[in-house]
This record gives sequence, structure tokens and C-alpha cells, in this order.
Amino acid sequence: MRETVAEEKYGKLREQILTYLDDAYEVSDEELLEMIRRTAMQDADSRMCSISEREQMELELFHSFRGLDILQDLLDDPEVTEILVNGPKHIFYEKHGSLYPWEKTFISEERLNTMIQNIVGRANRSVNASEPIVDTRLPDGSRVNVVLAPVAVTGPCLSIRKFPKQPLSMENLVSMGALSEEIADFLKTMVKSGYNIFVSGGTGSGKTTFLNALSRFIPQDQRVITIEDSAELQMRSVQNLVRLETRQGNNNGAHEISIRDLIRTSLRMRPDRIIVGEVRGAEALDMLQAINTGHNGSMSTGHANSIPDMLSRLETMVLMGMDLPLAAIRGQIAHGLDLFVHLGRLRDHSRKVLDIREVCGLKEGGIVLNALFTFHETEEKDGIIKGTWEKTGTLQNTEKLKNQGLIL
Repeated sequence: MRETVAEEKYGKLREQILTYLDDAYEVSDEELLEMIRRTAMQDADSRMCSISEREQMELELFHSFRGLDILQDLLDDPEVTEILVNGPKHIFYEKHGSLYPWEKTFISEERLNTMIQNIVGRANRSVNASEPIVDTRLPDGSRVNVVLAPVAVTGPCLSIRKFPKQPLSMENLVSMGALSEEIADFLKTMVKSGYNIFVSGGTGSGKTTFLNALSRFIPQDQRVITIEDSAELQMRSVQNLVRLETRQGNNNGAHEISIRDLIRTSLRMRPDRIIVGEVRGAEALDMLQAINTGHNGSMSTGHANSIPDMLSRLETMVLMGMDLPLAAIRGQIAHGLDLFVHLGRLRDHSRKVLDIREVCGLKEGGIVLNALFTFHETEEKDGIIKGTWEKTGTLQNTEKLKNQGLIL
């Protein structure tokens, strides 16, 4: 009963503030906060609350307009990496690789829906009962996935994958134990030389973070085009950068713009390198065709459990786009991609480079892989996994290195 009264009071105040906002051209954060305080002081029910209760309500109202309502505290916590909402009453967050329940809940499903509509509206996307699934992002680049009824049975589901305010550099990753200095130097030379790199790994293994780190080695005189479902990459070291993002179709006449469309149009934008955030389906064919037409140094990522598994998935994804002979598909992969880097999340929640292999063409109809670096676990002490990276081979294709006047 008390929650119902509180929600009615909250809803009434929010409606009053919305009326003022409709009449205002543009309101700063300070002006909005002052407007909320003034409205709360003028409301008879709010004056009956204690000072702490009124201040809490004012803050929640502010976050409902400019933030993530009760989730704002989790969003502001730099140690929280993921926020998971399973309906209005069940909220979890990830910190240091472990999941914890959040003590706060949404008073009603309507309030959760309001926050979701604010999120997707800011990114010019829509989600409703007829289109209940959407991928989008927050202004800070955090990845957002929304699933509504009738697909979500227990209420609106929201997943937020946070990214650090400052993208991690390769030096940061080395200090965190994600890879060795030798591998970092090797990859730096590979990126500078224009080798086409594909990063694979499971969910949460750090593929986007790793792609950001690799981008810091791209020469400053090159033009880079990034293509993503939701723009998440933070390539702040690239000066000549074009960021492209897909668009959902809707009933108002806006046609869908897919990754395939963006890859095709990017070829007319004079790119030196094309970076596809992630391939999940038929766009794998367009990605391979793009990097096979002279765009050295291109990169992409994909979900897989291992590098051989990623190769099989790429073949399947290409077949989703066009019915081609398997030999032709393998030829596209072998001639387009130079290196596979596989990332993994270990049982102690650490993220590491597990495997690096070079693509060495075709032999007897199969793609030949040359293993270069492999991570070997040596011990587990106090819940922390330790290991070493073994150099298992040497680079066979050195033509791009020579063309750029570089050596390993």
C-alpha cells in the first residue's frame, strides 16, 4: 500500500514537471533540478515527507529524466561492469567478475518501461510489443539490450554492458595480465603493417575492449570507417574516423539499414581500413569481400569457443548471405584474413589472450593455420589462475611487413 502511494506521488510530480519541460526550449541539468525542487515544495503531499525522503524523491525524478532512475548509482560506480534487470523486482550487477543482487527495485513495471523508452528514444530507436527486442547504447557508449513482452515472460528485461570512461590501452592490458609484452609488441607491428586481424571469443571475453586497444596502433594518416549494430568502439586515437551504425526499420517509413548496407556504402567513402564491430550472419560475406579489395589492416570480431570454431562459423555465416561452394568461401577467408586472435574468460573471471594463429592459405581444400602464441595455465593459487604464453611458431607471411619497412 505504501509503495502504491509513493508511486502515485512520484507519477503526479513527474507529470507536472513534464508539462513545464514541454513549454521549455532547452533546460540545463541545474535548471531541471531546481524545477524539480520547486515543484516538490509546492506539492502538499511532498511537504508532508521528511527532508531525506523528499531529497531522495527529487534525485530519483532527476535521474528519471537525465539518467537511469534507480539504476543510476550502479551506472556511476566505476567497478560495476554489467547491470541486469529481470523485471521490476529483480536487479543484479556484476562487480569484479561476480554477480550480486541489487537492493533497490522499481516500484512498478510502468516506471521500468518509462526508463527503457527514455534510453531507446535518446538513440533514435524504438521498442514495443510489436518489435520487442532492440540493441542500442547509452550516451557514454555502454551497450544496451532490451527485451519486452510478449517475448519476456517475467517483465521487461534490460542488460547494460558498461565500458570504462577511458578505453584500456595495450599497456593496461599487459599490466592486468591479459597478454605478454612480447605479444603486445607483435600485435603492434601487425596492425602498423596492415595485417587483417579477426578477434574471436565468447561473451564477455573483452573483444570490443581489445579492438579499441589495437586501434591505437593504426597510423595517423589513415582513414578508418567503423561499422556496428550499436556504436560502441571508442577509437579516440584515430583522427580521420567515420562511425557508422545500423538502423531499425519502423512503421513510419524508416527503412532498415543493415551492417551489409553499411559495408557496401563504406567502400565508396575512400577507407584505408574498415572495422566491423562484430559479424553475426550474412554480413560476413560483405566483410570478407571488403578486405579482399585492398583495405589492408581491417579488423572484425565474432563469437566462438576457439579459432577453428570461428573458421567454421565464418563459413556458415557466409552461406547465410550467398550459396557459394565451400572451396570459394575458404578461399575468401584464406586470402582476406591474416591473423586470428582468440580471447577467453577464465574461471577466475580474468580475461586473457589464449591463442594467436596465422592464416597460411589453403592446402588440400582446407585452411592452413600456423600457431604463433598459446597460453598455458601453470597453477591456481588463492583463486587466481597463473600461466605463461608460449611462442609456438614464427610468422610465415612477411610480405606486408616488408612493404612497410618493418621487422618483428
